[in-house]
Amino acid sequence: MSTKSLDQSGDLYDYIVSHGSEPPDEVLRELQKETEKVGLLARMQIDAEQGALLTWLTRAFGVRRAIEIGTFTGYSSLCIARGLPEDGALLCLDVSEEWTSIAQRYWERAGLSERIELRLAPASETLEALPMEESFDLAFIDADKTGYASYLELLLPRMRTRGVILVDNVLWNGAVIDPAKVDPDTEAIRAFNDQVAEDPRLDAMMLGRFDGLTLIRKR
Repeated sequence: MSTKSLDQSGDLYDYIVSHGSEPPDEVLRELQKETEKVGLLARMQIDAEQGALLTWLTRAFGVRRAIEIGTFTGYSSLCIARGLPEDGALLCLDVSEEWTSIAQRYWERAGLSERIELRLAPASETLEALPMEESFDLAFIDADKTGYASYLELLLPRMRTRGVILVDNVLWNGAVIDPAKVDPDTEAIRAFNDQVAEDPRLDAMMLGRFDGLTLIRKR
């Protein structure tokens, strides 16, 4: 199959980001710069275009309660929280006090800390401890790849009907179609992608933007 997607130069990317209703403000720009200082791990942060999409989807779906698995330094959580109403809530799950301490500073600077709760523990443990009730409208998974399948299973009974789960890095820099790549992360993502595509409980589509983003709707 052919593609009509454009290859994006830096200038074209800047044009795209600047022509949304909310391009990155000073808080997001400074968070991005601070995250870049951590070195190679900075690539775990989503980019401005994906952040704008998270805000837009949160608003468009009328999300009141959201959950994020994998917070890192907080860019995605800021974007989700900005799309919530004033009485909305975002629950962030992570294991790193070091990285999430940066996130907490920027949540405070953005005036959003009251909308965001952070729980530091393995995500599977926190999810298992949550009430078995349909309470979340939106979830964003961007964490350890070998945990994706279990996170999805733990989230589903806690998502409202027609709730949306967004899953990042599902193309894994193209490794999912490279037979030479057999490391645990790549194999886990391949299995997860196959599982989602075949699951009758879900409506799903995969976007070939960013590093691959799957949108899942609970039927």
